[in-house]
Amino acid sequence: MRQWWWWLVWLGFSLYAFFGAPPDRDPEATLDLIGRLLRGELAGINPLVVAEFYLMGVLPLIYWCFLFPDGKNQRVWAWPFALGMMGVGAFALLPYMGLRQVGQRFSGSLSLVERWGQSPWVGRILTVMTMALLVWGIRHGDWADFGMLWRHNRFIHVMTLDFGLLCGLLPYWVGEDLSWRGIPVEDRVWGFRWIPLLGALAYLSARPPWKPQGEPVPGK
Repeated sequence: MRQWWWWLVWLGFSLYAFFGAPPDRDPEATLDLIGRLLRGELAGINPLVVAEFYLMGVLPLIYWCFLFPDGKNQRVWAWPFALGMMGVGAFALLPYMGLRQVGQRFSGSLSLVERWGQSPWVGRILTVMTMALLVWGIRHGDWADFGMLWRHNRFIHVMTLDFGLLCGLLPYWVGEDLSWRGIPVEDRVWGFRWIPLLGALAYLSARPPWKPQGEPVPGK
């Protein structure tokens, strides 16, 4: 049932993005906006939009720290979905969550990429990047303009929902990571993981060392 739930969330999100979100009144202007964001030509763009757009590039890096080890013994590879997140966010993550098997046992050695993702310094660097974007966007952003874009621009509307969904799913992945390490998910010391986005970053910056041989995942 848990697997079907993720497929239902994916379906609902996809249907809303294509049929329920506000129509794009000026598609050419939206394409120009995306191009300028990709090229780093930020003059005249609301800092809130800039911060959110670049945070949508940081979030997949945060998820990679969870997904690559998770995919070691899964029946599907994690890396195509992880890479897909760089372009379509939760639209790529949710299918993987629907296909993966919960409670897998991990064994063997970690690859270079997997070892990279386990370093607490990666979590700390991602925390600095995230905080810099959040503080800059909130401090200099135009909230009234962002609200108007939310109501009338499909790209901004869907990107914001995607951002919120990815942040909302992070506590689930922190819980999975705790289980992989044989740590009781209910331990109160890990309660900070429920803080949106920043809780997961704090966890990545201070989580216990990975045990390559793995341990049985505690029953849920």
